[in-house]
Amino acid sequence: MAAGWMRLSGLTVYQLPPYAHELNPVELVWSHLKRSLANLAKRDISQLTALVKTRLKRMQYRPALLGGFLASTRLDFTPSCNPTIKDR
Repeated sequence: MAAGWMRLSGLTVYQLPPYAHELNPVELVWSHLKRSLANLAKRDISQLTALVKTRLKRMQYRPALLGGFLASTRLDFTPSCNPTIKDR
């Protein structure tokens, strides 16, 4: 029922495997984060939390890195239709 409604609404549904880490760019973000933290000494959970926040913030300001994570999935993120805004 939901798939039919989505088709009528102009939405495209892509069936993905239950878990496909190679199609999930977030997995690459976590992998990059863990590598960047691997050789740092942390005394307690508050230091680890601060380091994680700092590293994630650094990634936020590196659009090429994040774009690379998306590109490595080889998924097409271009919209399939060009929505228009109608005047009311």
